[in-house]
Amino acid sequence: MAFESAKQFREVIDKVFEIMSTDPEMGPKLREAETPQRFEFPDVDLVVNITYSDGDEGQNLRWEWTDEVPWEPEVKMTMDSDVANRYFQGKENVAMAIPRRRIKASGNFGKALALIPITKPVYARYRELLEREYPHLVE
Repeated sequence: MAFESAKQFREVIDKVFEIMSTDPEMGPKLREAETPQRFEFPDVDLVVNITYSDGDEGQNLRWEWTDEVPWEPEVKMTMDSDVANRYFQGKENVAMAIPRRRIKASGNFGKALALIPITKPVYARYRELLEREYPHLVE
């Protein structure tokens, strides 16, 4: 299934980043990885830049839905919203999606791939979120 709108996509992805940022296991590890990233979602005409936070207010990550950010991404990824949805459910393998052109990536692949094991716990939490609030997105 697909997102109902770009607004809904952003709402859901904000919740995913919030989960990762505040999780006591994932959050600090993502902050310590210090890997600024840029994600483009052309089908919903959105871009988000995400980086590590200084840890203020319980947040380990900082993200902004604009290109006007004071940091440079080390990793850039482009994918449609349905690919992002599958990824966060653990159903889209980044290493396989890149050669199949479902994800276009550039930058420091080593740092990007190092984040994948850190974020694996988000898959179950994301599915729980979808089942509870957005059942039409469950795959």
